Amino acid sequence: MMQADLNIILPEMVLAIYAMLALLGAVYTGKDKLASALVWVTAALMLVLAVWIGTGSAGARTAFNGMFNDDGFSRFAKVLILSSAAAVLVMSQEYMQRRGILRFEYPVLVVLATVGMMVMVSAGDLMVLYMGLELQSLALYVVAALRRDSVKSTEAGLKYFVLGALSSGLLLYGASLVYGFAGTTLFSGILQTAKEGEVSVGLLFGLVFLISGMAFKVSAVPFHMWTPDVYQGSPTPVTAFFATAPKAAALGLFARVLFDAFGGAVGDWQQVIALLAVLSMFLGAVAAIGQTDIKRLMAYSSIAHMGFALMGLASGTAFGVQAMLIYVSIYVAMNIGTFAFIMAMERDGTPVTEIAALNMYSKKKPGRALAMLILLFSLAGVPPMLGFFGKFYVLRAAYDGGLAWLAILGVVASVIGAFYYLRIVYYMYFGEEGEELDTNGSPVLWAMLMGSAAIMLLGIINMFGVEGAAQAAAAALVN
Repeated sequence: MMQADLNIILPEMVLAIYAMLALLGAVYTGKDKLASALVWVTAALMLVLAVWIGTGSAGARTAFNGMFNDDGFSRFAKVLILSSAAAVLVMSQEYMQRRGILRFEYPVLVVLATVGMMVMVSAGDLMVLYMGLELQSLALYVVAALRRDSVKSTEAGLKYFVLGALSSGLLLYGASLVYGFAGTTLFSGILQTAKEGEVSVGLLFGLVFLISGMAFKVSAVPFHMWTPDVYQGSPTPVTAFFATAPKAAALGLFARVLFDAFGGAVGDWQQVIALLAVLSMFLGAVAAIGQTDIKRLMAYSSIAHMGFALMGLASGTAFGVQAMLIYVSIYVAMNIGTFAFIMAMERDGTPVTEIAALNMYSKKKPGRALAMLILLFSLAGVPPMLGFFGKFYVLRAAYDGGLAWLAILGVVASVIGAFYYLRIVYYMYFGEEGEELDTNGSPVLWAMLMGSAAIMLLGIINMFGVEGAAQAAAAALVN
């Protein structure tokens, strides 16, 4: 029995053992000398594991008496988490090395955070859920404050830690209430207790606290307050990591808890998720309008996008889960390209994050400006970019799920949000000429930017098979 359980968690074990060996190796061989090589090796290992998980066993298996799930849903989420983490690591290597902030701890912490995320999306028990969540969170608190000589970076790490501890407290309190009223921490046991119309008040309170704790991890309003400061204060590659893999993992966890543990009580949580979606979409759209720093703007953008992803979840259907998975896959691809562009923004070798610095950028770098325009149009949901189809899926899911009012509000929020993306395009093509940005950039960042823009255009043909994979993943979760 134990042998079969260990086989199921083999990818997580491989990553965890690799992290420990890398840590020991770096300590005994001169620390940061190997940091650059370690980044590349880590990214390669993550991609190998993503392929292994994606092409491995089909069907659903459980380990440790149902505490850990290996099904189509978890495999889809893990492939997305591993590939986005690998992409961010590759992007960050040269950027961090040139600024003297590349430490051997960085790839190790990213690996440990990734192990936590993989456990999160496979959780079948409240305790396993919490273990995965905390492993991810503790690693992320440290990487946020990676630039030790920067007050902003230290402040970002501290804010993230304090507010993260609060959210963990909420989540734990909710878990204890659920355990008290359901008599078990296993999702399968909670599912038997939480049937439509039979959910006790205590169990409902527990569910609300659980949702609050998870809403913090996806930076949904009103648990978003950490996001702008942490995005702005963290080193840009770390911000890129925050905006991709952890978001996908947290949404995967959200879906896992709501459908695996409370799937029989959709009516009890549907309105709560719908409210979080509306608040997130509108606050993200409105608050981003006044931003002058592109990293803060991307923070509010991520809040709005999480609102759209939650809209799919709020429908309470298998198609809604499929729509959410498609949306988050497209969102991650868009963000990798956008942050590759932001990392390339510098003047005299110093990073620049002011949006006004992009004035007439298209004159110097027409190719990069065009790629960024495609990504911004996709983020805004302008057809025929892939981002439009992501929004179309979640809007349709909300409408089909009987939440037509939510779909209408989603369209309104999308129109408001288009303004701040188009403003960046205006600066790049029609702004006033001022101090120019450096024109030489990293080939890796250039490749990521161009690749991401190409995906937004070419993906409209067949979405690179993501649609079918997301459908199978949703069917595995909602049965």
